Amino acid sequence: MAKDIDRRIIQDLLDNGVDFVTSVPCKQLAGVIEVLDETEALKHVPCNKEDEGMGLCAGAFMGGMKPAIIMQNTALGVTVNSLATLIQFYQIPLPMLISYRGEVGEPVACQVEMALHTKALLAQLNIPTYHLHHASQVEELPGILKHCQMCSKPVAILTDASFWGSAT
Repeated sequence: MAKDIDRRIIQDLLDNGVDFVTSVPCKQLAGVIEVLDETEALKHVPCNKEDEGMGLCAGAFMGGMKPAIIMQNTALGVTVNSLATLIQFYQIPLPMLISYRGEVGEPVACQVEMALHTKALLAQLNIPTYHLHHASQVEELPGILKHCQMCSKPVAILTDASFWGSAT
């Protein structure tokens, strides 16, 4: 069931001109995806893999839309080539709302390993990264989205379990 914060995130995307979103299923982001599906002003195209989503976002951008992707950090590794040779090369402003799985309290062991590499991979790719730990930090989202458009770069917005746990 969607929460106020899920609605706020989608409204911030809309307010900042995002009109195309692709997503890969994620339990932490399920409320955001639910609201996304209910929002007619946004074209939502679910995808099976994050690198496929990067291609969808590039196509949407080249077709005149402003894209965003909703994904998990555990699949960041499969997007490295798409991020470097497509998104960054063509200077596509791409907000990436990423659930940051694998921290203390993570119930799924295989999620932990990728958490150890997520920020390092993003840093190696020179992608601005914002890690939101508490729901109150959603106030930073409009500025992050404006920055993304202004610099024509992808930005990573990491949302961890404590962020979602503090949301109402």
